[in-house]
Amino acid sequence: MRFDPANDRQVRQVAGDDAAALVADGVRVLDVRTPQEFSDLGHIPGAMLLPVQIIASAPAVLGDPDTPVLVTCEHAVRSKVATRLLVQAGFTRVYELAHGMALWDGPRTHEAQPMAGPSPWLIECSDLVPRTGRALDVACGRGRHALLIASTGLPVTALDRDAAALARLQAIADRLGLPVETRVTDLETGVVDLGEPGYTLVLVTRYLHRPLLPHLLLSLAPGGVLLYETFLDKQAETGHPKNPDFLLKPGELLELVKPLEVLRQFEGESDGNWVSAVAARR
Repeated sequence: MRFDPANDRQVRQVAGDDAAALVADGVRVLDVRTPQEFSDLGHIPGAMLLPVQIIASAPAVLGDPDTPVLVTCEHAVRSKVATRLLVQAGFTRVYELAHGMALWDGPRTHEAQPMAGPSPWLIECSDLVPRTGRALDVACGRGRHALLIASTGLPVTALDRDAAALARLQAIADRLGLPVETRVTDLETGVVDLGEPGYTLVLVTRYLHRPLLPHLLLSLAPGGVLLYETFLDKQAETGHPKNPDFLLKPGELLELVKPLEVLRQFEGESDGNWVSAVAARR
C-alpha cells in the first residue's frame, strides 16, 4: 500500500486540553504501538490496540467511516501511517495525538488487552501464509482479514452473503489499491461456488457450515494452506453462539480437514472464547 502524504491535510493534530476533551467525549482511541508498549508504558483508558504492522485491517475493525478516531503511538511517527490509511480509506473525522503518548499528561492505564482486528490464529500462523498465489476469505464479514492479507500483495477473493458489507469492503480496497475481489455468496444454500479452484490460502474464522468443508479442501491448490478457526461446544456455556450447528466437538475439526497434512492445531480458551483451530496443507 502507498499512502498519499496529502492526506495529512485532512488529519487534525490535537494535544493537551483538546485531546483530553475528545477522550472525554468518547472518541475512538486507536493505539498502534506494540502490545508491550501498550501495557508497559501505559495507554489511554478504553484505547483499542492495533499495532501498525497490521493496520490494514483497521477500516474493517472500526466500521462507520464517520466515527471520530484519535490515533496515537509513542512519538507520533507510526500514527502518521495509520492516519494516512484511514483518510485514504474514507474516514472523515481522523485525529492524531500530537507528540504521541510520550507527552500525554492525561489519565493512562496499564492493563494488557488482546489486539483488535485479525484473528489471533491468523497472526500466530502468519509464517504459513503463502507469498504467491491467491487467497480465499470465507464468510469474510467486513473484511478485516481480506484487507490484511491483500496488504501483503496476495490477491484475495472475499465471500459473504451481506451485500452491503461487501460493497463497503470493495470500496475500501479500491481506495487503498488492494487486490480484493468481493462476491456476494450464500454458502449454505444452492450450488456452492467458491470461484476458480487453486487457492494457495483458504481462511475461515468464526464460521461453521460442515457441508462446506469438502468444497474448501478441493478449492486448495497442491501445497495450499487452510487456516480454520471457530468455536468449540464449550463456548455455549459462556456466550454465543449456542446453536450446536455452529459449534465443534473436541477433535472434530481434525476429522473434518482429513486428509490434509496438519501443520498446527489448537483447542482451548483464547481471548475469552473457546475455540478450535487448525493450519493444514494439501
